[in-house]
Amino acid sequence: MFVCLLALLGSAVVVSAQPGGIRRTPEERVAVIHQKLDSAFKLEASKLAVLDTALIALYKAQDAKRQEMMAGGSFDRDAFMEEMKKFNDAQDEMFKAVLTKEQYEIWKEKIQPAMRPQRQGGGGRPGGGN
Repeated sequence: MFVCLLALLGSAVVVSAQPGGIRRTPEERVAVIHQKLDSAFKLEASKLAVLDTALIALYKAQDAKRQEMMAGGSFDRDAFMEEMKKFNDAQDEMFKAVLTKEQYEIWKEKIQPAMRPQRQGGGGRPGGGN
């Protein structure tokens, strides 16, 4: 029984470590952002709560749009990128509404880039070619 539990736990760790593996829920994504913002800027709880609610709604809509576009049979990369840009722009506006100009610049230049998953080398297409 104990060995089975260890095997199950080990496989969960391996799956979660896979690049492009399990996608976080909107709530999980927002929790990470919440922690980063609170740690960096010590924002008022009410501001964080408003931002959390707005981001969860945005991420749910984004995930639904992503699923819709991926399920269509023929994938249009340009249309997909255009739609995702709309969501990114909306997210930026939400941050601008809550953060000061200086805080927003720190968010965009330092915190947000550090949160992006780093791609593993070796199997991709360097430079976007091929």
